[in-house]
Parts: sequence; C-alpha cells; structure tokens
Amino acid sequence: MYFPQFLVGMLTSSGVVGAWVYVATGSVWKAVAWSIIAAVLLQVGYFALVFRLVYGRRRDMKQEHIDEATPVRPSAASPWRRRHSRG
Repeated sequence: MYFPQFLVGMLTSSGVVGAWVYVATGSVWKAVAWSIIAAVLLQVGYFALVFRLVYGRRRDMKQEHIDEATPVRPSAASPWRRRHSRG
C-alpha cells in the first residue's frame, strides 16, 4: 500500500470516528480525542505491516543465500547411484 493511499484512508477513518463520537456524545473534545486515538492506532498498524514486510523479505533473502551456498548432494535413491544387477 502506498503512503498517499494510507494517508487518505487514515484521515477518512479518523473523520468517521470523530463524527460518530460527536453524534454519540455531543462533545467536540471527545470526538477529537477519539480521532487522534484512531489515527495513532492506524499508524502503529501501518508501521507494523511495513516492518513485517521488510523483515520477511530480509529473512527470505537470507534463506535464499543459505540455499545457494549449500552444495547439492545426490540422494541414495538417485538413479545415477544405483547399481543394476542383471541376472
């Protein structure tokens, strides 16, 4: 998700939360407080998502590096290793 899309979504969500709280309580200050809380929670979630994506990509890159460095040995069941006895 691109940051501008996230920003529009966060502002819209915060506005909806603020309007909902204002209608429910009639207090502008409670509406502002709940809007700020919603924005902070969305920002924390966005940060966690980006962190997971970056950390997951780094872990995958390390695993690929390990897989490339590991020599491939034929297994015991390989057809090139079996000896066929003809009788």
